[in-house]
Amino acid sequence: MKLQRRLAIHFTYQLAAYSILVVGMIVAMVLVMVNVVTREEIKRNFPVNGLESIVTGTYFTNGEIQMSKQWQDVITERNAWLQVVDVKGNVIFEVNTNGEQPQAYTLTELVNMQDKKQGGPYHIETFLDDTYSSPLFFLLGYENSRLKGLAQLHEQYGSSGLVLAAEIPSVERKLKETGSYLTIVDPKGEELQAIGEKEVAPRHYDPLEVIAMRQSPGAYDTTITIYSSEEGAPAWILHTPNSDNSGLGKWMYGTELWQFALLVACILLFSLALSVWHGYRYARPLLLFTGWFERMEKGLYEEVLTPKDRRKLFRRRGQLKLRYRLYKEVLQSFYSMAEQLAQTEKDRVKLEQMREEWMSGISHDLRTPLSTIQGYGYILESSSAGSWSEDELRDMGTQIREKGEYMLELITDFSHISELKQQHTAGIIRSRVELSELLRVSVLAYVNDATLSAAQFRYEGEEAPLLIYGNEKWLQRLFENLLSNAVKHNPSDVIVSVSSGMVNDEVYIRVEDNGVGMDAVTRQKLFERYYRGTNTEESTEGTGLGMSIAKMVVEAHDGRIEVHSEAGEGTRITVYLPAA
Repeated sequence: MKLQRRLAIHFTYQLAAYSILVVGMIVAMVLVMVNVVTREEIKRNFPVNGLESIVTGTYFTNGEIQMSKQWQDVITERNAWLQVVDVKGNVIFEVNTNGEQPQAYTLTELVNMQDKKQGGPYHIETFLDDTYSSPLFFLLGYENSRLKGLAQLHEQYGSSGLVLAAEIPSVERKLKETGSYLTIVDPKGEELQAIGEKEVAPRHYDPLEVIAMRQSPGAYDTTITIYSSEEGAPAWILHTPNSDNSGLGKWMYGTELWQFALLVACILLFSLALSVWHGYRYARPLLLFTGWFERMEKGLYEEVLTPKDRRKLFRRRGQLKLRYRLYKEVLQSFYSMAEQLAQTEKDRVKLEQMREEWMSGISHDLRTPLSTIQGYGYILESSSAGSWSEDELRDMGTQIREKGEYMLELITDFSHISELKQQHTAGIIRSRVELSELLRVSVLAYVNDATLSAAQFRYEGEEAPLLIYGNEKWLQRLFENLLSNAVKHNPSDVIVSVSSGMVNDEVYIRVEDNGVGMDAVTRQKLFERYYRGTNTEESTEGTGLGMSIAKMVVEAHDGRIEVHSEAGEGTRITVYLPAA
């Protein structure tokens, strides 16, 4: 769940971040394009409607005017001039003035320029910026040469508001020099006379149409100039081609489209590169996993992480690299699984080897008593009646019985080991057991055994009950194996001392004898299966599985077993079990 949550959060915030980045780039691109289009449109229609934009892009801070160099260049290119007047009428900033403009204005001069939009030979555009604590008055002046020329044309060739027929050729020649044409309309906008390119001249002019053509000349093929000698007189409308803007609109928008297409292509390339990087980043761990699976399929558990893989995954100090930390739990689990499989394979090989050794030993030990039984059987079969005395027959019977009992004991021990292994996996059935009484009964059985009359048994136990959670059958088997081991491998007059008690939170059972003891090799291999520490000629003295079974019983009860012994000094075996 932790990995799932982190993967979900990781991919969610990455997708959100990339989406915000792409959207931000698109928005920025659109804003830039809008700004470019707006600026270019203002430049094309400058200076008719450019003053307000100039004011918007101008700042007044710390008593100084700050204007972008771009607008200053536009003013200069269009042969215009700009002055900024403070509240007292003094000029505090100017652009492209030629000395004809005063450095201070009176109230009357400013009002007249605002009303008449005229200042000497210049047409004046005005704007009052009152956004600051001290208002600023902007003056944008430029010469209207077309209006001046049209007034001269009217004065030279006009008569009652029209051009005389005899003068039309002269007027046409002058218009042809600039590629212009002239339309004379009445106050209602109806055409009275047209001179020049008549086929393109409109026959009627609506008032708002004329205002729009004057407001945005860059949006039309021609720039119009209007002159009327007096109110109610015919208006002369001069159409002058926008030669300086010829094809500018198409070129400008074409350039913008190319720029837009270029930006879109850049965003797509960026997204593609980001996708490739993203895929490569998250595909590399998968490729790494694929290599691991291939080696695991071949059983190469020790080579799951090759030196090359380790260099990819870890830094020099052993820390996981940043690009792989997203799969930290996966890598740890995978590496742990590989180690477990490698250990399992080692254990399997070891168990297989132990099984083979065990079976080899079992075969060897079963073969010895079987050979004895088979030999006596062959002798009895081939002998005639009366060939053997009663004592000899009794001895043969004893040998056959002892070998049979040994084989039966060996098979019983095999059965116990198998049963213990199964119950250890599933868990043995436990109940509350009083250990002192159970141990006392086991010792008493050996005391009453007539075949062990020379051996001596001593028991010392706690008066208080020793309670544990265990399986009574297997505990009894444990005590029998410990006592049997003390008797079988020692002289007949051995003294076996049994004691029990409490140590901290554990119950202990101790079986101690004064017998022959054990050397270091025997002590080390005491709990190995099928190890008896005796030669093959004494094969009837135990199966070699008793102490192995004893240890399995102790471990099944979550206890431990300790052995202390030296050759010629006897043996002490102590079992510790958790108290109830």
